[in-house]
Amino acid sequence: MRVVELAGIGPGPFAAMLLGDLGADVVRVDRPEPPAVGPDPAYDLTNRNKRSVLIDLKAPDGPGLVLDLVERADLLIEGYRPGVAERLGVGPQDCLARNPALVYGRMTGWGQSGPRAATAGHDLGYTAVAGVLGLVAGAGGADEPPGIPANLLGDYAGGSLYLVVGLLAALHHSRATGAGQVVDAAIVDGAAHLGSILWGLLAAGHWQDRRGANLLDGGAPFYAIYRTADGGHLAVGALEPRFYAEFARLLDLGPDAPGQYELARWPELRALIAARFATRTRAEWEAVFAGSDACVEPVLTMRQAAADGHLSARGTYVEAGGVTQPAPAPRFSATPGTLRRPPARPGADTAEVARDWGVPGLHPNSAPEQGE
Repeated sequence: MRVVELAGIGPGPFAAMLLGDLGADVVRVDRPEPPAVGPDPAYDLTNRNKRSVLIDLKAPDGPGLVLDLVERADLLIEGYRPGVAERLGVGPQDCLARNPALVYGRMTGWGQSGPRAATAGHDLGYTAVAGVLGLVAGAGGADEPPGIPANLLGDYAGGSLYLVVGLLAALHHSRATGAGQVVDAAIVDGAAHLGSILWGLLAAGHWQDRRGANLLDGGAPFYAIYRTADGGHLAVGALEPRFYAEFARLLDLGPDAPGQYELARWPELRALIAARFATRTRAEWEAVFAGSDACVEPVLTMRQAAADGHLSARGTYVEAGGVTQPAPAPRFSATPGTLRRPPARPGADTAEVARDWGVPGLHPNSAPEQGE
């Protein structure tokens, strides 16, 4: 499968990386000028398993070169504001005219239509408007501002993953019918869709439309995060009664502790659990709960997660090129994803792509020297 990615930041590159991890031949079209934000290309892991060419879309021959790639591609990913790709001459109409079977993926925050479509934004704003950021409890509890889950909830969960699902579904249709189409992947749509089960609970009267008052948002004392004596934290998810019974036994709550679903005594139960956890270090509590079904796990930093025994045994994190990084996911029994290439340096693969894709108009001499 061949993928053309028009260079951008955030969810578009991550979606293309995921396709590359799964084996797609991804060619990223970089601009001659360096990006305004982002790390050194050698550390931009969202550009692993890709090749890069340099094309100036504002040059007279730029759009034509992209269309030459499009003619040979199955998928295209772009993340411009609505209308920009059209003005550059590489919008859906131009691309589908050249390749009617192409699946054209559009990655934006607000989508291609609606009152906010033309305005700027970032993950935090998209998830705020979608109604999902307000679900995230902050450090101060329900009365404080919501927590900020990096840009994972919007950009990557509500954005990249929905774009990839849409691209692959549309590719299935294209290969069956010969007809391509446009996939409009908006972060607000995907982030909202993530909350589907909660909307059902809300309609059934089992969810309150406010933060920190529900079973799964920190409202329940047995589904919460607690501080240990050494300043570490433990995540408790003892929802089912049998798991909670194991949790209460190992934590030694005692026979006089409030019952799991005595809602009126939840503040008392929360204080009791917090007091117990505060008596030992995180490592000591990890030893207590190890191997049990109490559903208590340490809250790890990124580096600690990479060293965790379970994740190490599974190879969830790997080292490639001297950089620790997540391994491709999910896992396949017959066609596993691999780390075939380090992060692509802008323009470094122009000659190779020109040869492999049969696009002689690409100019290898436009690529920057390594290290520039």
